[in-house]
Amino acid sequence: MPTSEPIDIFKERLKAARALRGLNQAELAAKAGLPPASVSHFESGPRKPSFDNLKALATALDVTTDYLLGRADTPEASAATVGRLHRDLGKLTEQDLKLATEFVDLLVKRGIKEGE
Repeated sequence: MPTSEPIDIFKERLKAARALRGLNQAELAAKAGLPPASVSHFESGPRKPSFDNLKALATALDVTTDYLLGRADTPEASAATVGRLHRDLGKLTEQDLKLATEFVDLLVKRGIKEGE
């Protein structure tokens, strides 16, 4: 039997992500475009956010919806970042794309050297 119900996981994750980002409920609500009472209800009551509100909260907190829902263990929005990078590739010129590729290569090499 699971130790936490899914709604409990969501409430816990929402509070943890908000604390991680150093936001109070009103600040998170403003960032997500929601009424402050909504964030309070999501964190303390049985109320669940709509899909659109879930996405808004995840975006405002820079975490994945999977993290908020308990489907991922880390709050990093790597999937969102990858999606954004992929989406914006078409906006780059060929020269900018080459520069971006070289920069990513440099970061990867730096990460490998730091891990040695």
